[in-house]
Amino acid sequence: MTKPFTAAAVVGAGTIGLSWAALFAGHGIRVRITDPRPDLAEAVAEALDQAAGQLAAQGLDVHGLAERVLIADDLADAVRDADVVQENGPENAAFKRELFTDLVGTAPAHALLLSSSSAIPATAFTDTIEDAGRILIGHPFNPPHLVPLVEVVPGERTSEESVARAVEFYRFVGRVPVVERKEIPGFVGNRLQNALSREAIYLVEQGVVSPAELDTVMVNSLGLRWATVGPFLGAHLGGGPGGYRHMAEHIGVSMQKMWDSLGRPEQSPEHVERLVEAVENAYGSRSYADLSQERDARQIAVLSARDSATHLEKETRS
Repeated sequence: MTKPFTAAAVVGAGTIGLSWAALFAGHGIRVRITDPRPDLAEAVAEALDQAAGQLAAQGLDVHGLAERVLIADDLADAVRDADVVQENGPENAAFKRELFTDLVGTAPAHALLLSSSSAIPATAFTDTIEDAGRILIGHPFNPPHLVPLVEVVPGERTSEESVARAVEFYRFVGRVPVVERKEIPGFVGNRLQNALSREAIYLVEQGVVSPAELDTVMVNSLGLRWATVGPFLGAHLGGGPGGYRHMAEHIGVSMQKMWDSLGRPEQSPEHVERLVEAVENAYGSRSYADLSQERDARQIAVLSARDSATHLEKETRS
């Protein structure tokens, strides 16, 4: 590691920002967090309390976790000694442009300036910032203290040094960074997620399945497979001993024909309302806290099982 990561600033304390703060603190980093919300102190305390057990399950020492996260007086106070700034503000290019202009002027010259942007590439909000070399995307999946992936996406003027440093940082906090060398709205993960969501909505609209039934299909088939192998390796294995070539030359032909029948769901207010009501009928009787805790427990179990399998594979090979 070229320079120790000892201090971080978290700008924006929504679900993502609070999760980042817990993760960073769990890895021994001093965190200053800022957000205009009036209940910031209460929200931070609650988030750290909820995350402590999950971080401990990852083998992290959570003793003194809360003491490592401080409420900043303002933006300047939050970033004053930061090695890394992780922004989690609104998905709005104008907002990010103004904020990162301020960050360039107030954060230490060595600090990485990272955005959790879900869809907006860095170039879209750094066009008027003279010193954009240390600004780039570090897009997580919710919640980032549990889900390992971070999409590292440089802008047109991001330096290679900053990209390498970002990868180093995210590995330091136990994440799995993937560098994407071409900017595209939504990056990779959200584009894949939205492509699948579009077809899922279409199938529900057409009355093929209910929202709960579609989720059951995913959890017990593709979700299970994709937790262990990605789409390309899955297809390569699906081709049997002939691999991806066999899949492409045989089953792939019928799959390509199906592409033409993939749906475009209706987006009228009436159709959207019907879809919302269908999802609420499936899951609305349970609280957000209950559902998210169940999701997190299952994700931890999957990660633990996957890590155990990887460890066993390494022992077998050696």
